[in-house]
Amino acid sequence: MDPQKYNGNIHPDEWISDLQTYFNIKQNLQDFININAVNINIVISLVDSTIKLPTGIDNIEKLRNALKEDITFTVFKNTNKRKLQSLKYNPERKGGDTSNFISTFRKLCYNAEINDIEEQKKILYKSLPNNHFNYVSNEFFEKMKNVNSINELVKRFEEIVLEESNLIRNGSIVFVGSSEHIPNSLWKIEFGDELATYANNSIKLQHVLSHKFLGIYYYYYDNTNRYYISEYSKSPSTNYTEVSCYNNTDHDYGYWNGDWMFNHSKLENHQGFLKSNDIINLNIKKIYANNEVEFLRSHDIQFTIGNDVFQEVVCHNERLGGNDEWCIELIHEVKIF
Repeated sequence: MDPQKYNGNIHPDEWISDLQTYFNIKQNLQDFININAVNINIVISLVDSTIKLPTGIDNIEKLRNALKEDITFTVFKNTNKRKLQSLKYNPERKGGDTSNFISTFRKLCYNAEINDIEEQKKILYKSLPNNHFNYVSNEFFEKMKNVNSINELVKRFEEIVLEESNLIRNGSIVFVGSSEHIPNSLWKIEFGDELATYANNSIKLQHVLSHKFLGIYYYYYDNTNRYYISEYSKSPSTNYTEVSCYNNTDHDYGYWNGDWMFNHSKLENHQGFLKSNDIINLNIKKIYANNEVEFLRSHDIQFTIGNDVFQEVVCHNERLGGNDEWCIELIHEVKIF
């Protein structure tokens, strides 16, 4: 291995540190050699001839200072500053790599000699793509209060990124129900914005395998061309409002409502974003019953279709309990065949 020449494309401090390592390896690590003990003319000979050094350099520190005063170092620092300004963070779901991003960020800060933590915060914030990373943008400065070191800055950033990766997004696949992650327990969650907030936001739940939506049905029908029944479907086992899955070809007459409102079951008046493993209550309006609100409930009654056993869910307007709580778990990768 030959020693690296200095041509202005590496920080002088890093180059000198690499030389220290080189000379120690050359001695088979038997005796530690301080770089200051190496003949300075040997070290100077490793500086590219296009870089003109002043006379009188007789030690490593003078050489270090001379390299930092040369115009090539100014260009080097400014180049790294511009790279920092164009640096953009992408989460793993967008094909990014957080570890590689942080490594690049720290290296560019080092090369540009940006050591002020407040300036580092601003650069890191500007790297966030505001078109699809609203949560991190909103949380960033709140989380970064009282941060006074780059290690702590990176730690807080990683915490934010981890939280952001667990947010439920429009089109996310979530797991509800069985203790096992089986395909029949997977639902696609849909809503109007990119992220679902607890403030006046409704969601739709589409069963992944059947592509049908969960909701309640208000129906009317007749056998004599005159409507004679109009009511919400009732569960045959409990007489609560029946909950079922629906698509556009299932019913000829009636109105379908699959818009579910939700609230955090443990935190009153919670205003944040819907996240994986949040425990929520789901409720729905009975539009043709004076907008009465009923909650989705699971209970112990089971029924069979063929050889498959299912647990019934219904809607009710009684006091809420444990059977009315639903844990929404985000599935980051799913393959349905």
